[in-house]
Amino acid sequence: MSNITSQDIKKEFFKSKMGIAGIIILTILISTSVITIITIPVETFQEWNNPGSWITYPKAATPVWVNLFLMEKIPEHKILTEPKINDFSNNEINLSSYQFNFNFEYDQFPNDFIYSYSTKYEDSPLLEMTVMRPDGMKLKLISVALPYSSTSTIHDDKIFSTDSMLKKELVMQNNKFDFNIDKLSSEEIVFSKTETNEPLKGNYVFVIETYEIDKKSEIIESNLIIGGKAFGIMGTDELRRDLAIGLLWGTPLALFIGLVVSVASVIMGLIYGVYSGFKGKKTDEALMRFNDVIYALPALPFLIILSVTISNSIFVMIGFLMIFGWVGIAKVSRSMSLQIKTRGYVEAASMMGQKDSKMIFKHILPQLLPYAFASVAISVPAAITTEAGLSFLGLGDPSFPTWGQILHDANTFGAAARGLWWWIVPPGVMIAITGLAFVFIGNALDSIINPKLKK
Repeated sequence: MSNITSQDIKKEFFKSKMGIAGIIILTILISTSVITIITIPVETFQEWNNPGSWITYPKAATPVWVNLFLMEKIPEHKILTEPKINDFSNNEINLSSYQFNFNFEYDQFPNDFIYSYSTKYEDSPLLEMTVMRPDGMKLKLISVALPYSSTSTIHDDKIFSTDSMLKKELVMQNNKFDFNIDKLSSEEIVFSKTETNEPLKGNYVFVIETYEIDKKSEIIESNLIIGGKAFGIMGTDELRRDLAIGLLWGTPLALFIGLVVSVASVIMGLIYGVYSGFKGKKTDEALMRFNDVIYALPALPFLIILSVTISNSIFVMIGFLMIFGWVGIAKVSRSMSLQIKTRGYVEAASMMGQKDSKMIFKHILPQLLPYAFASVAISVPAAITTEAGLSFLGLGDPSFPTWGQILHDANTFGAAARGLWWWIVPPGVMIAITGLAFVFIGNALDSIINPKLKK
């Protein structure tokens, strides 16, 4: 091992297909982490467990690309935020019109539709909502006077398709259809053909108008949500959270946990083992017996007990993982240290009166660096899977969207039994791919350091 230079390791490593595959996967994961941190607002990370932040998203929606493989297209969830605005006035009556154009091209009815608005007004303006269908039919949805206010006020509200007034208004227009619409939901009436109760495809225009006399109101925020069954690249969970955001934020978190735990554990184990082997005699005996005690402790039960009794903070968990991660490395580095310290240049340095610390850090530890790099790579998957396992058991830090935490939520809401595969498979695949990258790199380094492993 001591005759291998860094150039030799580099040359041999890039001859290994396994090592190159590991580097490619790791590069993709690091690039994904950087892009996530730069492009996705940190608020999405902070608001991951705030249900109010995801209220406009659909519940347990499948990824939109699933439509490419379905004969019967399911409706996508749409959030329309930029209406076309028109204002009219005849010096007495003021009319403001907000129009949302929406192309409906699916084979199933949407789940619902919601109009969310915030308006600033005085007095009591009249708000009307209508929809122009692709067949030219105009359906009146609701007409309501906003709460009276003698002074300028801001009013926030939502109009749901499940509103009884809206349904009653639609039923009153029963004569426009060739079949009975009494028992249909509002969205089924609005998006239905006139001949049969089947989805009518084409361009819909939702129009919201406010009427006032001698006053002029202002709609500050105006959004129309067409509730669908498909949303985003990775779908949503039961709490309406966009799983693509959770998976992307999980990448830098997994790399952070894995690398911090493995690097710290390897450094602790190397220094501990090398010092023990170098000092020898009673010091070695005492340090190794303490190492044996830690080594004999069942790590997972202790991690569970420590998470429950002390804290489930992710930073505390990283500390717990370090405590149990260094003992194996200390044993191996001790045996290497015992061999290296018998070499001539180390004995010569000792006879010249060099300090123990200088001999350890200058003559022994550098010889163990190839083993250290391989150990770091091999230790990362263990740290990531242990954190994921604890999170899956409900012992992780719920404030961080780690892959293990996503799997825990999926298990809590019975995703497997309900067939919500997009909530289970992607985080599992991400854990496996990340672990595989470091296993490839570690095995490639290990085969260089230990030539006996070569075929």
